[in-house]
Amino acid sequence: MQYPNSIKKSFNKEKISHANRGMKLESLINLSNDYYREINKAIIYKKPTPIKIVNTNFSNKGLRITDAFFETPSTLDYNGIYKGKYIDFDAKETKETTRFPLQNLHEHQLTHMKRILEHGGITFLIISMNNEYYYLDGKDIIEYINNNPDKKSITFKYIEEKGFVINKKINPRIDYLEVIDILYFKE
Repeated sequence: MQYPNSIKKSFNKEKISHANRGMKLESLINLSNDYYREINKAIIYKKPTPIKIVNTNFSNKGLRITDAFFETPSTLDYNGIYKGKYIDFDAKETKETTRFPLQNLHEHQLTHMKRILEHGGITFLIISMNNEYYYLDGKDIIEYINNNPDKKSITFKYIEEKGFVINKKINPRIDYLEVIDILYFKE
């Protein structure tokens, strides 16, 4: 394509590997969390993945990790506090249009969600699906799985019925606290 001043631009479709799915969603959540902290609305961070470093080498840029492994399974990606309530959630992305595959949610993550609920915390998923971002509360996820033990996915119909579309804005980019206010802090 030709642009003014003879600048050539090419548009290549970038192939996204399975490992990078959800990175756009995580990036938007990180920007939202930065904004929430900046205006002192909530204190929420992305948790680092727990790794065990086995080997390192020195390079011209400093110490470089050359061998490591995941020490323990990670729980959910984000945690923090909002209006005195503990919050713990994960970001999930799927290209499926009619269902959210439960293989995207591991057993230890479900156990973690149940424990948070038992202690009065708020837990949920932000699901990127069908060009929208959905908030699906942990109580609804656990209920669905308990009532449908043989299912390998959560239907999109259930996500539409029980979940909330999260508003996209300039700041915060994905305003999930707006949904939490509706569910937990009605006045």
